Amino acid sequence: MTASSLLFAMLFGSIGLGYFIYGKKQQRFAALLAGLALIIYPYFVSNTYALVVIGLGLMAVPYFVDF
Repeated sequence: MTASSLLFAMLFGSIGLGYFIYGKKQQRFAALLAGLALIIYPYFVSNTYALVVIGLGLMAVPYFVDF
C-alpha cells in the first residue's frame, strides 16, 4: 500500500461517511448505499488508479440514481 492509495482511501472513506449520514437522516437509500460502499471498497482495491476511478463513480451514484 502506497502513501497515495492510503490518502485516497481516507478521503473516499470520509466522503462515504458523509454520504452515509446524509442518506440516513434524509432517508435516501442511494446515498446511504453509496456511502457504505465508499467506506468499504478501499479495503479490497489496491491499485491507486482503480481506487480513484471507483471512488469517483460511487460518488456520482446518488446524483443519477434516486430510490
